[in-house]
Order: sequence, then structure tokens, then C-alpha cells
Amino acid sequence: MHYHGHHHGTANILKLSFFATILFVGIEAIAGFRSGSLALVSDAGHNFTDALALVLATVGVYMQSKPADSVKTFGYHRAGVLTAFVNALTLVAIAVFIFYEAWQRFLHPMPIQEWTMLWVAAASVALNGGIMLSLFRDKDHDINIRATFIHMLGDAVSAVGIVVGALAIHFTGYAVIDPVLSVLIGVLIVWSAWDIIQESLNVLLEGLPRGMQLNEVTGAMREIDGVIDVHDLHIWSLGSSAHALSCHVLIEDMPPSESNAILQRLNDVLCRFEIRHSTVQFEHTKCAMSDAPCSILVTSQQHEHQH
Repeated sequence: MHYHGHHHGTANILKLSFFATILFVGIEAIAGFRSGSLALVSDAGHNFTDALALVLATVGVYMQSKPADSVKTFGYHRAGVLTAFVNALTLVAIAVFIFYEAWQRFLHPMPIQEWTMLWVAAASVALNGGIMLSLFRDKDHDINIRATFIHMLGDAVSAVGIVVGALAIHFTGYAVIDPVLSVLIGVLIVWSAWDIIQESLNVLLEGLPRGMQLNEVTGAMREIDGVIDVHDLHIWSLGSSAHALSCHVLIEDMPPSESNAILQRLNDVLCRFEIRHSTVQFEHTKCAMSDAPCSILVTSQQHEHQH
């Protein structure tokens, strides 16, 4: 794995970013409650979605750098995804609380210490900006890191919004700006949590990995020398970035020493699709069930039916 050192650096950046973010979430939430600013409280919630994206990315990077032969990696993969799922549901609950509170504030406006609001939001901009800079280099290799980067960007933007809002409250005296901002941030929280819910549910339901087309994979496999047909193909995700595949491959009758070369070529093709765990069953005669349930995943016109 020539990436290992590179992954290691990334993992460390992610870990540090995570702890910094969690610490800041605590500070921001307390400052929000004490200054009476609901926008700060909701920004703390939004920062928490970032921490969640960081956990997902860390688990992803960590799993890629661990050898995939021990039983444990499977378990950890799912644990990370499951954690993300539960946390994302928690975030939706936080957003509901924010919407309710904001409604209360619309009815009974509260005094706000806008300077506290301003400084804490400015710190939030600095924190998110710093993490974005440190991830900038890696955001093109890894879908998790790209997702994290986008989260950070969204959060930096909302924190800038709070800074502007705090100034507006100071100069106009309209305290209602605060709940308006918090509702907007609440919408952002639901939006990012929804994305995580969808992605983690897809993994938990053994769905096809995001962005992958079944027919592209089968097509690439069928083009390999020596492969006559591919069927009973299943592809699923172990975690956010490790994919597994199982299938039956029809080949000419030959000794295992020759079919090994075909297997090697198959694995090379699957690596292009980021599939590192594969179980391939070779067959030398047409699958007896090829007209029956065995081929659920393959459309019938791809089989030469024996009439």
C-alpha cells in the first residue's frame, strides 16, 4: 500500500480535527445558552454534524489502511456506519428542538449578548477554515474526505452568517435576526444529516455502493479473456469505502493452474471499481439454474437460453 504514509498523515489530521471540533461544539453550545443566542446553539449542532462527517472519514481512512484479512475489519466497518446512522438521527432531533425554540423566540423575543455571539462565530469560521485548509490536499482522492470538506465549507459559511447577524443585531437592535439565522442553520443540519442517513442506510441494507453501476461491472468482467459469462453477481459495501463482491463466472473447462490467470485478471478489473474483497465461483458448465432464480440480478436477454 504505497498510500500508507499518506493515509497516516490524513488520519492524524482527521483525528485532531475531530477533537478540536468536539471541544468547540461544547464551548459554542455553552456560549449560546449563556448569551441567549439560539443561532450559536444551532451552529454548535451544525458543527456536530461536521464532527460526525470527520468520524466517518476517519473510519474510512483507517479501514483502508488496515489489512483486510482479520475478522474484525468487517465488524469495525459496520460499527462506523451504524454510529453515523444513530448520530444522524440524533441530529434530526437537535434540529427539531431548534425549530421549536426558534418559534418560541419569535413569539417572545429575548435579549442577546451580540458580542459573545460575534466572537464565538468568528472562532468557528477560523476553526472550520483551518480544517478545510489541512484537508484541501486530499479531498480529491477520497469520497469521505470530500464530504467532510463540503461539511466544513457549509459550516464556515453559516458561521460567517452569524458574524454578520451579530453585527446586524448590534446596529439595528432586532433580536429576531437570531432565531431567523438559527432556523436556516437547522435546515442545513437536517440536510446534511439526511445525506448521512441515506448513505449509511444504503450500506446497512447491503445496497449497491454509491455511484456504482451493476451493468458496468458485469460488462467489464465479461470482456476479460477466458470469461464466457458472469451471473449471480452481488456487490455490497462493508463500510463507507470498502466494497465486496461475489459472483459465478462461467469459463472453459481447464485445470485450476490456468484458471488462476483469469482470476488474477478479474481481480485487477475489480480493483478499478475499488472492490478489494471478492469471492468468485468458477463454473465449467452452464448454471443449471440459469433460467431460474439464480439469475435474478441479470436481465434475461443476457443469457443464451437453451431451447
